[in-house]
Amino acid sequence: MSVKLNEDKEMVKLVQEGLKRTGGYCPCRTEKTQDTKCMCKEFREQIKDPDFEGYCHCLLYYKSKGNSD
Repeated sequence: MSVKLNEDKEMVKLVQEGLKRTGGYCPCRTEKTQDTKCMCKEFREQIKDPDFEGYCHCLLYYKSKGNSD
């Protein structure tokens, strides 16, 4: 299992700019709670799921099931 930044550098840049504007909260969400603070609760729970592989809600991070390369 590994968690990496999205390989799309432009997407990473856009999301990181959004995080700066929102004070570290997911720029894709309207509510600002501990659950939406990056790395959000939804993705932290997905990371724990051994069968989950994919992007977080805002596409900043990607979790792969296989061994890290």
